[in-house]
Amino acid sequence: MHVTLQQPTGARLITATDQELAIPATLRYTSADPPAVHIDFPPHVTVDGEATTWTFARVLLGEGLRAPAGMGNVRVRPAGSAHTYVEFHASQGMAVLRFATPDLTRFLARTYTTVAAGEETVSAEPDRGLVALFGGRV
Repeated sequence: MHVTLQQPTGARLITATDQELAIPATLRYTSADPPAVHIDFPPHVTVDGEATTWTFARVLLGEGLRAPAGMGNVRVRPAGSAHTYVEFHASQGMAVLRFATPDLTRFLARTYTTVAAGEETVSAEPDRGLVALFGGRV
């Protein structure tokens, strides 16, 4: 049986004019996908009016709480001890959100009680997908 953790939290969207807008978000982790964490945003705060989920490596979140981390679509960096910035890069542009570091730290600690660091395993499903993609030559 898989375990799913959810933690509602708030974030501050930093606009291009340095305004800060409060937005709700939900941090989510599931033992069905142990290497990943998810941040869910409700429809009313997204560009297209659809609920949106950003998924990225749990290890990236952990690293980004201590020092700037990430090179791709998601980047995480501390801003002192109280806040952490998470940048989301997409074709529509970039969004910078500021989270309370204690919220992220507490969530991350809870994920490790579900699946310990280093105990993540990739299921056979991605392997089957790769086999299909490469015509059985993996």
